Amino acid sequence: MGYSEGIGRESFPQFVDGVQEVRQLDDKQMSWGAESGGKEGSWEAEIVEQLPDQRIAWRSITGVPNAGAVDFHHVSESSCKITLTMDYQPQGLTENVGSALGFDDRKIDGDLKRFKEFIEKQGTESGAHRGEIERS
Repeated sequence: MGYSEGIGRESFPQFVDGVQEVRQLDDKQMSWGAESGGKEGSWEAEIVEQLPDQRIAWRSITGVPNAGAVDFHHVSESSCKITLTMDYQPQGLTENVGSALGFDDRKIDGDLKRFKEFIEKQGTESGAHRGEIERS
């Protein structure tokens, strides 16, 4: 099983804290619903680059601006290193203070640990879209 094929995007709520729903709209677009600090929000994002087992990059197209990429680096037949890069703007006083105090970093660290556990428990491919999407 490849690094990124064991997960369908609809599985995100199982390991990303606060994400309530992710719906795959087509091969490139997703609809997200999440809760943070007692506030609910939704947005749509598009995959701007996808190289199976190597990289997936996205950007929001509605809602709070955010973008990022996850890179999978082959280490051995049974392991890989994952690098997450994200860009977002905290909204409002509470999010800005939380970000300044490092809450975002701790949340993301927890999400990545849960992702690792989730992937390690998978035994088969998800059937999620694995085609290449080239950055335009």
